[in-house]
Amino acid sequence: MSDRLPDDALDQIFRTARTRNGWTPQGVSEALLREVYDLAKWGPTSGNCCPARFLFLTSEAAKARLAPHMSSGNRPKTLAAPVNVILAYDLKFAEKLPYLFPHRPEAKDWFNDPAVAKETAFRNGSLQAAYLMLAARSLGLDCGPMSGFNVAAVNAEFFAGATWETNFVCNIGYGSDEGLFRRNPRLAFEEACQVL
Repeated sequence: MSDRLPDDALDQIFRTARTRNGWTPQGVSEALLREVYDLAKWGPTSGNCCPARFLFLTSEAAKARLAPHMSSGNRPKTLAAPVNVILAYDLKFAEKLPYLFPHRPEAKDWFNDPAVAKETAFRNGSLQAAYLMLAARSLGLDCGPMSGFNVAAVNAEFFAGATWETNFVCNIGYGSDEGLFRRNPRLAFEEACQVL
């Protein structure tokens, strides 16, 4: 990789992109959701473990199942968004490692300890969740990530008996300026970074 992205692309993905609370009625097609995933899946994870799992809620019935578990402040925007994504991770991700990491098929055994598997799944699943949001922004969509919800209730509602666990929820669609906060500051390099 040798070419820097143009500034307008960097603006769209990072500098002028905003966390959206309001949404236009424009829908998001399944084809576009597939394109978002097909872009995000290329982001790196340790050992190509790829533990993230994404449940896209697009129907009114599916969103109605999620809404009662959201905080009161997050419920209206969740119902208004065209898509709610439950960004999860699979505790049994290692079962796919012989396919995903074929030059080390024994890699699945590195995660026999459930605590190691969970830590790895959470860390790398979080990375993949961020890639998904950046991919969505790259393709012209807006995102509204949220952590105000009952995790245990969402797991019980959508993943009962499964090996997936919820990390966070993100609304995706075409954002409006409704409920948009002023741009908040970020830490300066000197506050957040060190170079040794």
